[in-house]
Amino acid sequence: MEASAKLSSVRLSPRKTRLVVDLVRGKQIQDALNILRFSPQPSAKLIAKLLSSAVANAEQKGTQDVDRLFVKAISVDGGAVMKRFLPRAMGRASKIRKPTSHISVVLAEKK
Repeated sequence: MEASAKLSSVRLSPRKTRLVVDLVRGKQIQDALNILRFSPQPSAKLIAKLLSSAVANAEQKGTQDVDRLFVKAISVDGGAVMKRFLPRAMGRASKIRKPTSHISVVLAEKK
């Protein structure tokens, strides 16, 4: 039985978030949470919270053993980019891009 969770429009760069997501793909749920707890990146805390939410969804669905769950699929997609401008010298303006991410995770039970 599979359980999933999604996090939309998170104010993190998809490129930086994918580096953290690659650490936990395919791991057991306890190993993944331990890796994220000791990871210094800001996105690690949000991904850990998302994994905990997916585990809660699995419990709600009636999975037999939560300890046998592993990260089957986890992906980060780019969201909308907020575009801002900063005034610069001699009347010019420079762009500031504020990217967002959509993170989705699927947990499955190991047989």
